[in-house]
Amino acid sequence: MADTLTITDNRTGKTYEIEIKDGTIRADALRKIKTSDDDFGLMTYDPAFMNTASCRSAITLIDGDKGILRYRGYAIEELAEQSSYLEVAYLLLHGELPNEAQLRKWTHEVTHHTFVHEFLRKSMEGFRFDAHPMGKLVSMLGALSTFYPEAKKVRDDRTRREQIVRIIAKMPTLSAWAFRHSVGRPYVYPDNELSYCGNFLNMIFRMAEPRFEPHPVLERALDILFILHADHEQNCSANAARAVGSAETDPYCSLAAASAALYGPLHGGANEAVLHMLKQIGNVSAVPEFITGVKNGSGRLMGFGHRVYKNYDPRAKVIKKLAHEVFEVTGKNPLLEIALELEKIALNDEYFVKRKLYPNVDFYSGMIYQAMGFPVDMFPVLFAIPRASGWLAQWQEMLQDPEQKIARPRQIYTGADLRPYVPMSQRATKQAT
Repeated sequence: MADTLTITDNRTGKTYEIEIKDGTIRADALRKIKTSDDDFGLMTYDPAFMNTASCRSAITLIDGDKGILRYRGYAIEELAEQSSYLEVAYLLLHGELPNEAQLRKWTHEVTHHTFVHEFLRKSMEGFRFDAHPMGKLVSMLGALSTFYPEAKKVRDDRTRREQIVRIIAKMPTLSAWAFRHSVGRPYVYPDNELSYCGNFLNMIFRMAEPRFEPHPVLERALDILFILHADHEQNCSANAARAVGSAETDPYCSLAAASAALYGPLHGGANEAVLHMLKQIGNVSAVPEFITGVKNGSGRLMGFGHRVYKNYDPRAKVIKKLAHEVFEVTGKNPLLEIALELEKIALNDEYFVKRKLYPNVDFYSGMIYQAMGFPVDMFPVLFAIPRASGWLAQWQEMLQDPEQKIARPRQIYTGADLRPYVPMSQRATKQAT
């Protein structure tokens, strides 16, 4: 049996045979389906890329029906349990887990590039005191491009790798300083003796103590959260990084674009929406009434369901267990009992089961971040720090893919046909009448 699709154009009666490969057909193969020689040819119309593959990728696999997420073939559950964020970042970027020597070198490189130019610290003062940390992070990433003009040599392997190391190293520093600025605290410089996540906690929370010692449970919890958020296939922000990067834009500006996409409440603000929902419910006894409201359309269940997952988000399983470990250190978040009851009812209610609405990663992550002491407006920043490795892996893969060109989607024009220019005098008369 041939792996082809036979299409009959009922407008002309002509039949076309199109190759099927990897469960897809090439969109440009439809161009040969025409009604006349001067016809442009058939196009596909797919708003929001609901059923369009824009690239081939070997980085992340998601099987939404089965609830599977894998980085480079490794199950997210195993990586979260056994790996570290920097090890996972290496995996995403290099395709394989590092050996001991490779991980040691990689960790050393990242650790010793955490400092940023003093001008960036000073430029932070140009923002209002109440400016959103994510807006500052987007700006600072773009500003880094001006400090490293050689980054424009995106086709040079060595130069590209140098920028990748710098970005992963400096993301926690920029993020922590964006937070410190917003709360009026002095900036804390990196401590190269601490781990990647330990150093970030140091730059966030250190006050007058001679040396900051992160709590090992919270340090490990943040490491796991960073692993869970490192990449997620062709999401909005990864697509932004690829699209902007396809113009051979340097990685700093490409990631500024990705961060701007993540800034949107539909992408990076979902866990904040969950917290607002739980606070709105107020107590466990009000959960059944809230569920009824969701079913009749007067309420919205946040943190459930996902564009790609039609099963339990595998990250949510990991994060639920993590939440209990964190709360043993920080004290229980009062919203947890509401969340557990909400999850229990929703998972057993035919209305939600039929619609395949299961908890996603955002359902518990906000409560953990809040318990650790992070304000709500830092949530998208905490998302961006680990996602930088995924964005960079996607950006680099796009550059190395010979099939990729500058992103330039087609459109269906719905505007006016050719019309003559109307002089001002006639426009005024026409409007007056």
